[in-house]
Amino acid sequence: MSVKRIVPNIQSPAPEKSIAFYKEFIGLNVAMDMDWIITFVSERNPMAQVNLIRRDDSEIPHPDISIEVEDVDGMFAKAKEKEIEIVYPITDEAWGVRRFFVKDPNGKVINILSHL
Repeated sequence: MSVKRIVPNIQSPAPEKSIAFYKEFIGLNVAMDMDWIITFVSERNPMAQVNLIRRDDSEIPHPDISIEVEDVDGMFAKAKEKEIEIVYPITDEAWGVRRFFVKDPNGKVINILSHL
């Protein structure tokens, strides 16, 4: 399976301070703002990204890392075959991604996704 991109996801209890940090100090641009998640991207290297997740009361676990792959369905089948713990089922999301979450051996939640 080919990995296309890996992005850290930072859950923020203080989004305004985090936005200022990543924009003004680090120098990243806002590529996407869906209210509950903001993607910051480097102007010179668009694959260099950070996601900021606002805290909420959602039942859905917040992933620590997002990994974009070419074949999310193949990765889902592989996770089931290898008995990897799936903590969010494969889902087509309204914002144009197909994804599922697994737990890594360290207990970190990993978002495996492909764009639709």
